[in-house]
Amino acid sequence: QVQLVESGGGLVQPGGSLRLSCLASGFTFSSYAMRWYRQAPGKERELVGSISITGFSTNYADPVKGRFTISRDNAKNTVYLQMNSLKPEDTAVYYCNSGPNRNYWGQGTQVTVSS
Repeated sequence: QVQLVESGGGLVQPGGSLRLSCLASGFTFSSYAMRWYRQAPGKERELVGSISITGFSTNYADPVKGRFTISRDNAKNTVYLQMNSLKPEDTAVYYCNSGPNRNYWGQGTQVTVSS
């Protein structure tokens, strides 16, 4: 069955960096765009960014532009989210997403930015 498994979350100080990974299985990873979403406590889930099938095209939400980078390795069925210059407002559960109707979701990984 379809699985998306995120990892790499944790506690980091403001200004620090984290790299999230999302390992996909159960579908043809290289045939779908991949997305990262996040959901902070008490807030709606929001799109962080996306990457095209080939990885040549990426898009980012304004709050993370210039700080976050999405990449993918189709040989490893994995998408990454490199997060630099982290801020307390980046604290959230981060989810990867894919599928023909954006209907494939991982379980999420917690990122906490705090001193």
